[in-house]
Amino acid sequence: MKTKQPQPLLIPRLPNNSPYLMGILNVTPDSFSDGGRYYKLSNAIEHALKMLQHGADIIDIGGESTRPGAKPVPLKQELKRVIPVIENLVRIKPDIVISIDTYKSRVAEESIKAGARIVNDISGLSFDKNMADVVARYQVPVVIMHIKGTPQTMQINPTYRNLKKEMFEYFRSRIKYALTRGIKRNQIIIDPGLGFGKRLEDNYTILGFLDELHSLGHPIMLGPSRKSFIWKVLGRTPDALIAGTSAVVCLALLKGVQFIRVHDVRKIKQVMTQHRTLFKSGGNEFFLFNPIRQASPNCDKRTFLRNPDRTIPISLVKTNLF
Repeated sequence: MKTKQPQPLLIPRLPNNSPYLMGILNVTPDSFSDGGRYYKLSNAIEHALKMLQHGADIIDIGGESTRPGAKPVPLKQELKRVIPVIENLVRIKPDIVISIDTYKSRVAEESIKAGARIVNDISGLSFDKNMADVVARYQVPVVIMHIKGTPQTMQINPTYRNLKKEMFEYFRSRIKYALTRGIKRNQIIIDPGLGFGKRLEDNYTILGFLDELHSLGHPIMLGPSRKSFIWKVLGRTPDALIAGTSAVVCLALLKGVQFIRVHDVRKIKQVMTQHRTLFKSGGNEFFLFNPIRQASPNCDKRTFLRNPDRTIPISLVKTNLF
């Protein structure tokens, strides 16, 4: 399958084109893994700064649990949870890259105004008709995730005739929709949505064809952290969850995934560092799967410079890494 070259993103590039590590910050009382631990503002700030210290490149802040069966949070309540956290983090660390995990356009817009630089929408721009307009207006990157149903219904007997075919059709449809609403190709990140309307075996099927998603021409984000498809196999102990998450992250890195979203930043950063060390060769760093090289063995690797005003496409520069 022919692979398209990923589009440039409107966020800073990392040294040596390393994948981005996204730390999860749930400011909720009921998230599936850490609900309530960072609900208090001071605890949330402290944990975000600790994740940055441990190697997170992006902090993904969410004010509404989207675990299976979770009930929607009123708009005002979600804003009350996330905006003070964003404002305080930007004040303390002006160069911080914050992602807002929401499907509500108003929450996304207010978060961007407060300093967020990425919108992470589990609905793939489908739950709120105004979300695409907000993303287009502010020209921020947006994560379009695959989901079947809603958090309230997604794990009630989800079925697929052909999971891979349906997922590709979904992404092509949502990407086309985003483009028609004024979102640029270089703003779009895709996420196959592990655990969101998926049976146990579906998650492992997705991991099997994960590298094929590069053919869509957009960076890929993966969020395997502590999810049920791991603990249903290994158990729910902390060691088992970290071991399982680490194994999936290793596979994702081998398949060229550009964004890794996790709870346990320090330990997964160690996994990513070890992975890069293992695959150094002659001073050039590489992954076993390289979507750029798959597209054209002779093409130059392209990376992206920081865009100070965060509103226009980032310049491309050539490197000799590949």
